Amino acid sequence: MVEHTGETKNERLTRNVSELLQELRVAQAGVQILFGFLLTVVFTDEFHEASGFEKSVHLTAVLLTVCSTVLLTAPAAWHRLLFRTGNRERILTVGNRSVLVGLGCLAAAISTTVALIAKVVFGPIAMTILGVVTTVLFLVMWFIVPKTIDRNGD
Repeated sequence: MVEHTGETKNERLTRNVSELLQELRVAQAGVQILFGFLLTVVFTDEFHEASGFEKSVHLTAVLLTVCSTVLLTAPAAWHRLLFRTGNRERILTVGNRSVLVGLGCLAAAISTTVALIAKVVFGPIAMTILGVVTTVLFLVMWFIVPKTIDRNGD
């Protein structure tokens, strides 16, 4: 069956998988940079003098980054393992969910990292304000704006 785009279902699925994997490359770069930063922090003298709370917030950011890495790389692994099985449509469906949750984890990891930096540099009030502002910015730009674009579409 040929759709209005002139593509067969198989061609559309192939293109959609390719687009998903390309989008993941963009997100993965951010995750890798954040993860590298978070890993280096623990080897500084200042980190060893941090409070238990600050170390807990740091570990939370690391774990959120790990979750994001797993969720954002999973569709590429699934594609590689399953690309000849005829499961492209299922890979896309499950992969899309994995990416959305992975992006949520990435947003939470970045927000947590910003909050931690604000705490160390300016104190708990700045931590709260900047953590909330960063979280709201992600929610608005990644999840609310797309819904308004979709509503105002065709």
